[in-house]
Amino acid sequence: MIFFIAVALALDAFAVTTGIGASLRGLSSRASLRLAFNFGLFQFFMPLLGFAAGERIISLIQDFDHWVSFLVLGFVGGRMIFSAVRNGQVRPSNEDQTKGMPLIFLSVATSLDALAVGFTFPALRIPVVFGASVIGVVAFSLTLLAAGLSRYLGRLAGKSAEIIGGLTLIGIGLRILISHL
Repeated sequence: MIFFIAVALALDAFAVTTGIGASLRGLSSRASLRLAFNFGLFQFFMPLLGFAAGERIISLIQDFDHWVSFLVLGFVGGRMIFSAVRNGQVRPSNEDQTKGMPLIFLSVATSLDALAVGFTFPALRIPVVFGASVIGVVAFSLTLLAAGLSRYLGRLAGKSAEIIGGLTLIGIGLRILISHL
């Protein structure tokens, strides 16, 4: 299950990398590694932060944790889909988004969903360090893949990847809810 959650979360980074790569007509090896490293690192740490906050609360909500997981994953997935539909256009930019503050902002933006998922780790009974590690490695790997494919995928993959990621998170939340009812 954690692998599918990780893939769904990493699709934001995949979409962003594809968009940046398309606007720059491909990414250099250094730019690809910068994106992959930062996206992977932030995707690793955000679930840990979410877990730290959620661990204190989970004992209070054990009787309805499946509803919480469903609502959190559904909200995050829905937000991803809404974002893709609303902002589906990738706009070319002259600024290098793979350096400095733009890279930090993109890293935070693509990993906020992982923060919410970290909150659900106790309810899902996922070991936190293992789960965060899988999420970080998958984000790193899919970012590298997107960087390599960005020249060919262009703008189409950005919108589709976010929608697929959102639907996957909603599906996982629904599966959790149904399995507990």
